[in-house]
Amino acid sequence: MHAEPLTELYDLRVSVERIEGRSVCGMAPGDYFELVNSSQLRIPEGGHFCVYALQAVLPLLPAKQRDLPAGDWLERDNLVCCPDPDERLIMRIERTGRCVLPTEDLT
Repeated sequence: MHAEPLTELYDLRVSVERIEGRSVCGMAPGDYFELVNSSQLRIPEGGHFCVYALQAVLPLLPAKQRDLPAGDWLERDNLVCCPDPDERLIMRIERTGRCVLPTEDLT
């Protein structure tokens, strides 16, 4: 019997590490969202996440979901800045677990 191919990905949490300027988006250190099961974005009930901060971190998430070579800069680095120069919001990307999904269910 032929085994179905599986893909292993990391679940991620992106949290506000610190704000070095003035907070204009209403977020505070500790605010976060999670990316689980490959593509599901979860924000805690009653919380929010600034779309400008979100757009800064989104391009990095697919790579952080995968195993990367030890020498890859993205394997070592996990801090991302919001593009607002007055706010200087710093986010941390953390791997929180792994999910295993049928490869044919992914695009």
